[in-house]
Amino acid sequence: MNNRQAGLALLNIGFNNMVVEERIIAIVSAAPSPIKRLKDEAQKAGRLVDATNGRKTRSVIVTDSNHVVLSSIEPETLTARARNENPAAGEREED
Repeated sequence: MNNRQAGLALLNIGFNNMVVEERIIAIVSAAPSPIKRLKDEAQKAGRLVDATNGRKTRSVIVTDSNHVVLSSIEPETLTARARNENPAAGEREED
């Protein structure tokens, strides 16, 4: 029985770290300046979760609890995983 059958949909965000899909508000690229400010504010408030294992941050996940989760997986790959699709051909897996 997988997580979806059990009623709890978990999204693998890399290195066997999971986020509950229903709690996700947005998955965005880490590059834009407003997102960098969002990360800084979350860190100061104690709401930042770094799941990159020291790798480059490629995605920022915002949850309904106002937590900010950093991932080293591209936003497109995370979106495909959430939709149960295969990642784009040639996409590097980081985990």
